[in-house]
Amino acid sequence: MYFCINGGNVSFGEKTVLEDIRFEIHTGEKIAVVGRNGSGKTTLLKAISGEYEIENGDISKDKDLEIGTLSQIAFEDDSETMGNELLKAFYKINAINERLSVLQKEMEADSSEKKAEEFEELTERYRLLGGYYFQKDYESVIKNFGFTKEDKAKKLSEFSGGQRTKIAFMKLLLSKPDLLLLDEPTNHLDINAAEWLEEYIRNYPYAVIIVSHDRMFLDKTVDVVYDIEHKKIKKYHGNYSKFTETKKELYLKQLKEYEKQQKEIERLNDLAERFRYKATKAKMVQSKLKYIERMDLVEPPERFDLKAFYSDLTPKQESGGDVLFVKDLAIGYDEVLSTLNFELKKNCKVGIIGANGLGKSTFLKTLMGLTPALSGEFRFGTNVIKGYFDQQMAERKSEKTLFEDYREAFPYLTDTEIRSDLGAFLFSGDTVFKKLSVLSGGERVRLALCKLFKKKPNFLILDEPTNHTDIVGKEALGNMLKEYTGSLICVSHDRYFIKQVCDSLLIFNDDKTVTFYPHDFESYEKSKQNGFSAENTIEKSQKTEKKAKKITPLKQSNKLKIKIGHLEEKIALKEEEIDGLKAELDYPENSSDYLKLAEIGELIENAQTELDILMSEWEKLTLELENLNSLI
Repeated sequence: MYFCINGGNVSFGEKTVLEDIRFEIHTGEKIAVVGRNGSGKTTLLKAISGEYEIENGDISKDKDLEIGTLSQIAFEDDSETMGNELLKAFYKINAINERLSVLQKEMEADSSEKKAEEFEELTERYRLLGGYYFQKDYESVIKNFGFTKEDKAKKLSEFSGGQRTKIAFMKLLLSKPDLLLLDEPTNHLDINAAEWLEEYIRNYPYAVIIVSHDRMFLDKTVDVVYDIEHKKIKKYHGNYSKFTETKKELYLKQLKEYEKQQKEIERLNDLAERFRYKATKAKMVQSKLKYIERMDLVEPPERFDLKAFYSDLTPKQESGGDVLFVKDLAIGYDEVLSTLNFELKKNCKVGIIGANGLGKSTFLKTLMGLTPALSGEFRFGTNVIKGYFDQQMAERKSEKTLFEDYREAFPYLTDTEIRSDLGAFLFSGDTVFKKLSVLSGGERVRLALCKLFKKKPNFLILDEPTNHTDIVGKEALGNMLKEYTGSLICVSHDRYFIKQVCDSLLIFNDDKTVTFYPHDFESYEKSKQNGFSAENTIEKSQKTEKKAKKITPLKQSNKLKIKIGHLEEKIALKEEEIDGLKAELDYPENSSDYLKLAEIGELIENAQTELDILMSEWEKLTLELENLNSLI
């Protein structure tokens, strides 16, 4: 597969958004398009998909190239069930399967070379599309996007707008177009779903282009980065972190060469000026001036746009040593979503993670008195000054200007102080007179944070503070919070941000328990790789030793179910691997390659041994669960 844009611009009226576009895509490439908010990332995706016109440029692409975007996914019949709608994504697999069946019958009577070639090509296409394991993909995407088996039978009309968007996204992934365009794919996905999507994209057989502000997601998925800055696009090899290193190195190298050349030009000009009026030196002066004219001038490097907001986050007063005490706190609405027990000490920074729908945001609303607790208690410590942020605050609309809104919140400030505060959050010049009703999502977030930080609380309670914020802005906020000397609780699906800021975690589990993990996110990720399973008991404090709790048969049963579920996922993946290897044994090109067949046979044998070990562990735990359930 090949797609190339060679030159050309994208404009809206007299405004040029992208100019002299140079962009190419090859089969299997995983590409990130990065840049500041408003730089033209989404515009580029729409130009690639054909939604926007590229002026004065050449586009080369494969004749039958299929490009897939979320906007192309439509539901023709809302009475269709979710399960049946998703199965429509496999129309290509089904069509190939039907054609292969026909070819097999035809080849029994006519084994021509042409038919054999078609059979071979279709078999390879079938493999690349996941024809040998598409049913497992189907079940996996439903589970990992937070839907249940029961949801498969529900009509599309029964799902919310956000759920329908997820279903459309799932259908897009399963349809496996030749070129997949993803604009902010991790928005509204919890950490587990984001990690599953990473693995899916890494193993995706075709090309993917991603626009995302999730740095960790980009680091784990892409191998090429196109950076948009000053309307120009530049290509870098490697993931996002490698791109930032290379970009910095190239900038410093060009700056060094530019400064060196400018010094040499200055030296030569000084020399020429000094001897300009001496007849005996006239020839030498002309020689130096001509040398300067012939120089291949090094352009000064364009400074990359690293403008970010900043605030002094020093609390107006310190809190006591105990900041928050939570005991048997049941949170939810009509039913309990989760129950919490933990203590928060001064200067601790806790990240809250877990699947959607378990009550993470509800917990913060409960702490702020916006949602009543169902049972249990919580209390704040001495001299605790709370500062709360959620998306509803950022979405507030008004016909007031930024300046008027800020003055209303802080009437004691002078005009100069107001401008200074807003300027620190990138609202300068006439932008302070923009109405709140016309602000972008990112601008709303910046204004809400500006007002929150001005109050200088010593305990920040933050619900998804990085939404609508680009990578540079996220890292700026992360650096501020890292240096913050107060205490903090933060809900976020951005793993890099949690890793950057938090020193401990509250993990909301599927069984409605919440585990306090007294280490940072990096440690948590390593512990997961080593078989960490969230305990049903909760550590009382980061400063005190964990107290042993009696584990009831019901809790032990829940733990076993979680372990068995994880094992079943591993078994399914291993079976999928074996099926794929066995399919390779039947490829025509391998039929006479005995070394290749022996290599595949050895891989199958090793995978089968690993599967047997997993099955043995599964049988052991299943028997243990049956015995335990008989006691409940």
